Amino acid sequence: MPALKPRNSNAKMGLGMLLAMWLLIFALLAWFFSGVLDHQNNPNQTVSSQYLSDQVVEVVLQRNRYGHYLSTGIINKKTVEFMLDTGASGVVVPGYLAAELGLKKGQPVMARTANGTIKAYSARLDRVSIGDISLQDVKALINPDEKSEIILLGMSFLKQIEFTQRGDTLILRQYLKPR
Repeated sequence: MPALKPRNSNAKMGLGMLLAMWLLIFALLAWFFSGVLDHQNNPNQTVSSQYLSDQVVEVVLQRNRYGHYLSTGIINKKTVEFMLDTGASGVVVPGYLAAELGLKKGQPVMARTANGTIKAYSARLDRVSIGDISLQDVKALINPDEKSEIILLGMSFLKQIEFTQRGDTLILRQYLKPR
C-alpha cells in the first residue's frame, strides 16, 4: 500500500501541472487577442510624425475597422484616446476624464449632440497633441453624462490644422510659425 501513495501523489501533481499549463495557454491567448482587437479598434496607438520642412509637421492616421479615425494623443501632459470628429464643433471630454485631466468646469452651455440636447460645461485645454502636432489653449466642452473613454476631437482643434482623407488614411498637417 505505501507504494500507491507516491504514485497517486505524482498523478495529482501531474494533473495539477497540466491544468496550470492549459490555464497559462488560455491566458496568453486572451492577452494576445485582446491586443489584436485593441489595435483593430485604434490602429494609431503609436503615432509618428514626419517633418516635411522646418515649418510643416505631418501625422498620418489609419482608419479603424469601423470606419473611424481613433488616435492616441495627449491633453495637458496626460495620454488619452481621441476620435476625430469633424461634426463636433469642439473637443468633447467625458466628465470623469475631465476630472482626471484636472479640467475646471466653466460656464454651463446647452449643446446639441447626436443623442439630443445636453447640458455641458465650457473648458480650456492648455495643450492638445497628436504626435508632434500640438496646439495650445483649445476650446472644449465637458459632457458630465458621457461615460466613454474616448474624447471627441472636434473642429476647435481640427480647424487649426490641415487635414486630407485619402482612402483609409487621414493626413494631418500643422504649419508652424517661423521662430
